[in-house]
Amino acid sequence: MYTIPDDYRLELHHVRPRFKNDVENVLFYIASVCKNIKTTDTIRYNEQVFNAIKLYPGNENSTRKTINNWRTEIAALFGFYIEDKVTRTTRTGAMSNILAETGDLIQFFKYYAYKFQYPGGHVKKEYVKELIDAGVRFKPAQYILKLLHEADTYQGKPLGISKAEATHCIFNDLRVTRDHRDVKDVIDLISRNRKSKVCYDTTGDVIRYAGDILDYMVLANLLKESHNCYYLNRQENEAILAFINSNDYFDGYDEFYDTSFAASCLGPIETDWFEYVNTGLDSQLFKTDISQYIAESSDVHASEYSILVKDKIGEVLASASTKEIGDLGETLVVGHEKVRVKEGGREDLLHLIKKIPTAFAVGYDVQSIELDAKKRYIEVKTTISSKPINFYTFHLTPNEWDTASSLNDRYFVYRLMISKSEITIYILQNPVQMYKENRISLSLRDGAEITFNAANCEKSSLKIWKE
Repeated sequence: MYTIPDDYRLELHHVRPRFKNDVENVLFYIASVCKNIKTTDTIRYNEQVFNAIKLYPGNENSTRKTINNWRTEIAALFGFYIEDKVTRTTRTGAMSNILAETGDLIQFFKYYAYKFQYPGGHVKKEYVKELIDAGVRFKPAQYILKLLHEADTYQGKPLGISKAEATHCIFNDLRVTRDHRDVKDVIDLISRNRKSKVCYDTTGDVIRYAGDILDYMVLANLLKESHNCYYLNRQENEAILAFINSNDYFDGYDEFYDTSFAASCLGPIETDWFEYVNTGLDSQLFKTDISQYIAESSDVHASEYSILVKDKIGEVLASASTKEIGDLGETLVVGHEKVRVKEGGREDLLHLIKKIPTAFAVGYDVQSIELDAKKRYIEVKTTISSKPINFYTFHLTPNEWDTASSLNDRYFVYRLMISKSEITIYILQNPVQMYKENRISLSLRDGAEITFNAANCEKSSLKIWKE
């Protein structure tokens, strides 16, 4: 059994959300909620987030304590909002806003991994003091990526690490987290242990924290998991090198190293930490290259449809003036509509299907047509994630909701969900009437926050238009 010498052992931990197995769905939902909360006093802000979490499926009968635990975990670990302890006000942060606006969960987890460090404001100040007293300064994603990157040339072949190896050879060893041990030494250690068939303590609580970070790095598309080991995703080489070469680090705690201080002194630093987490997050930084992302899921066993989808996305992105996920979704939906109308025998109407420029602000993205030549107006909501999203929510702006109210059954929302394993459209016709018939849930907050049940709308695979 491998053990770290006592002089070097310090276990790292962090908040572990109760929704870890549903993290993509929960974070996208809460980001959409937070984006529409104005800066306000902290008590009121927290209550609005609390009420939103209460509405999340499965939380209807949860206790107030459970809901508040979710709220504090989201705030602490993912930095969705920033509390000003002096003015006692809270505002939504860039982490939340960008996720809500782009629908790019892969980019979000890159942001998260890029900023995450020990010590940080994501843990209680007593534990921050313990880390400072021990001399810890550690960015786990950066170190892991550097180790796996250098292993390629050092060993001459790719290296994958398990959660147990990451825990005992990296996370809980001060020679790494304090002394910044050369990654080649850790590669040698892992190799020796494997040759000697050394065992590790794999108890859930022991390997959970390193395991969380590895899993988040998979959601960021930086790593791939295979046979319980984590490998570099070389398709993300540009992002990987950006991590490795980064000097980005929160230095708000530096003044406390090698001094005597009380944990209470760290309280004011907490706001600075969340400011740091939400700083420098340009929406272009780490933006997902969708054509490459979809291509990664294709292999020799890929279906003809999968190949067709990949090729179509590549074609759209190659010809588009922008690479935004929303624009891609709208273009794909135009093609979907052309196929639908052509299959209905009305090729004579195809010229009436078109994207509407955003500048026109008409409250929908695509103008389409029914087989009887009546107009169909479509608002497209697109999300990209590592795993298929199964929480069905979207936000309509005040203008979009007003348009839906006036166009009635001519107004549609196409909820386009893109992941490596599938691309699906959920079609909601006349959301205003659906609300009146209790077929969707609705919260009017700077427009309309809509949650729907998949059984109450049409589900379709994306139809691919070929010129």
